[in-house]
Amino acid sequence: MKFPLNLTFGSLEIDSHLLFEILAYSIGFRYYLSLRKKYSDPISNENRIWIFIGAVAGALIFSRVLGIIENFPVISSGNLTFIHYLSNKTIVGGLLGGLIGVEITKKIISVKASSGDLMAYPIILGMILGRIGCFLSGLKDGTYGIASDLPWAIDLGDGIRRHPTNLYEIVFLLLLWIFLAKLEKKKLTDGAKFKIFLSGYLLFRLLIEFIKPYPALIFGLSPIQLACVAGLIYYYQVFLFPKKLMINAL
Repeated sequence: MKFPLNLTFGSLEIDSHLLFEILAYSIGFRYYLSLRKKYSDPISNENRIWIFIGAVAGALIFSRVLGIIENFPVISSGNLTFIHYLSNKTIVGGLLGGLIGVEITKKIISVKASSGDLMAYPIILGMILGRIGCFLSGLKDGTYGIASDLPWAIDLGDGIRRHPTNLYEIVFLLLLWIFLAKLEKKKLTDGAKFKIFLSGYLLFRLLIEFIKPYPALIFGLSPIQLACVAGLIYYYQVFLFPKKLMINAL
């Protein structure tokens, strides 16, 4: 397998990262709409639209802010165009920014019901599709791991065998999806599914970033890891008081 691995149709070559990013947004959104039809939603259509706008705005802003901070040494060289600034984005920044945007919007429109549970599975699906595109992009995407001698290490195009961190993340997300589906049978409280999803993913990213070649900022942690720590502190109850997430345990 030679990276980057793009799809070709005759003389036409389609960038895999762009293709799977489009699929992630479109399929994930369609899946969300199907779930909303299947399950009762305590939030009105109008308020859902405002919450969606708040989530998108927060995700767009914070994903790029964190992406720029993470890649500041490269960006500060002054050799990048405006397009490169826009393309520097992170999933962690998007998730935390979306959370901030949603919470601010809900306070403005006076919505107290959880708005994240219906979006947990669609977000996971979108992230899995997105990471497939990241993996096929090889080194170009910048989400690869450090060098490794493990049997499953992969040469992404520079002759160095590396941790396939994108594949690790795909496996984790699939396991997290299964875990949430099993927990759901035990009757979770309102909002618990999204809290478990996001806190679980932030913990995973905090740990896996140690095998990525990003320099530490402070305390031996990269900017993304520091953002993960902030998110985990916000969701501390998920780890300290897990029984409160179950209806039967209340």
